[in-house]
Amino acid sequence: MKNPETLGIAGEDAEDPGRECVALAQVIDRIGDKWTVMVVGHLSSGAMRFNAIQRAIPGISHRMLTLTLRGLQRDGLVDRRSFGTVPPRVEYRLTALGQSLCAPLTALAAWASDHRRDVETARHRYDAGDS
Repeated sequence: MKNPETLGIAGEDAEDPGRECVALAQVIDRIGDKWTVMVVGHLSSGAMRFNAIQRAIPGISHRMLTLTLRGLQRDGLVDRRSFGTVPPRVEYRLTALGQSLCAPLTALAAWASDHRRDVETARHRYDAGDS
């Protein structure tokens, strides 16, 4: 296991590898979620309104987008700004922490694009029993 200090973990979690593992798993669950990746990708170019985000992401339901945005807000990755206008206007934008996630997600997307066919070939081989 890595040194807790190099992971930026302090206090009780640094002394309890089980808690450290749970804490890291929770963060990875958030940033590895397909809807999170898509929402962060779209917000990386600037603030967007809820309906614009929903239109930009095929297949995301109103409820799933709401849950995803709330989770991202809770984790400090997205900021929600409400304007006192009629009709009400709300925008979502990435925080500095959310912006720091863009480079790793871009690298992950590039890897997936570069290796998509390799993964598909491996799946076909495995499914055919040639593993």
